[in-house]
Amino acid sequence: MNLWPPYLFAGIKVLHLAEDWSSARVRLRMRRSNRNYVGTHFGGSLFAMSDPFWMLLVMNRIGRDHVVWDKAGEIDFVSPGRGDVFAGFTLTEEALEDIRERTRNGEKALVWFENEVVAADGTLVARVRKQLYVRRKPPRD
Repeated sequence: MNLWPPYLFAGIKVLHLAEDWSSARVRLRMRRSNRNYVGTHFGGSLFAMSDPFWMLLVMNRIGRDHVVWDKAGEIDFVSPGRGDVFAGFTLTEEALEDIRERTRNGEKALVWFENEVVAADGTLVARVRKQLYVRRKPPRD
């Protein structure tokens, strides 16, 4: 994933991706290419570092009998991001079981996940929310 062009050129690096897809951690380095007009991290890069992970974690944990799509996203910029910033994602078994229960009979579930983007010193830079659409696939005849 670190060689994926949108991440490679934005300075985003996957530091950890659990073998069982239960968690991930990423870093965004400050570069001239992702710095905005006032010298802080470009907001699009802060969002991009969080963008695919909830969908990837859920898709790979819930199994091929479910459809998973990104539905919506939002970001709340809390403080200017400078230097390295980090985001972590942990998909709990409880969240996964809730999705399975809600989609058991083929219903869709619209599920919100939230993560924080923090500076190296722990300062909160942004809160990111992603909504996933999840539905159990109909059985094949």
